[in-house]
Amino acid sequence: MKKIFRKPYRIKRKKSIFKNKFFWILILTLIVFGEFFYLFCFSNFFQIKEIKISGNEKVPADQILSRVQQEIEQKLLFFSKKSIFLVNLIQIKKEILNDFPLIAEVNLERKFPAILEVKIQERKPVAIFNFDESYFFLDKEGIVFEEILSENQELLKIKSQTQKEKPELGERIIEKEIISKILKIFSELENLKIAIKEVLIISDERINVKTSEDWEIYFDPKKDLNWQLTKLKVDLENLIPFERRKDLEYIELRFGDLAPFKYRD
Repeated sequence: MKKIFRKPYRIKRKKSIFKNKFFWILILTLIVFGEFFYLFCFSNFFQIKEIKISGNEKVPADQILSRVQQEIEQKLLFFSKKSIFLVNLIQIKKEILNDFPLIAEVNLERKFPAILEVKIQERKPVAIFNFDESYFFLDKEGIVFEEILSENQELLKIKSQTQKEKPELGERIIEKEIISKILKIFSELENLKIAIKEVLIISDERINVKTSEDWEIYFDPKKDLNWQLTKLKVDLENLIPFERRKDLEYIELRFGDLAPFKYRD
């Protein structure tokens, strides 16, 4: 009978981690990464030292500067966020637009190593929005952005029956598409030598334009505006004598291929 010989079991000693070259490569990598992280994020060389503000006309630069400084001086754990790499441009833009309704757009740009540029684009009024006894500048986006003391005679006046409460600054009270069509109507009527007294938004499907002669034109902003303007021109050039315009009550453009009109009784 053969004897079975087994190799003696040996306990293999674990190699010390300190003798592992990959361990030291990892440690060296972390040290280098930490040094670069500190250099770029916390060293004085890359801390924001100047904030340049441009493009503002009505909004005071010191107010914008103060708002930007509040954001960049916040802490990240125990460290300042004034590093030009750590500054949150999206958050700064959001805060500026929220705090200043008069500002339409903000562009922020890092200028290395330590300058932050803030470029402002303010809203421009294209009309006056009238709510009760209050007047507001209205921009091309349909947003009210500044309350004014009285009606501005040089700008188109707009009212809306759909607006039930006094608007907040920065609020969109008219859809962009609607305000665009109103401005087109205003331009076309100017070409026809018709002065507009005010525009009244009745609903999504009806806009009343009141002329300086106190007669009205009824538009449907949901339908083809070009066709409605064409019908208006046909009436004014072929059916309604110029001297009788002042006697009009209204011209109806919302329905069909015709543009019925009515003189005052």
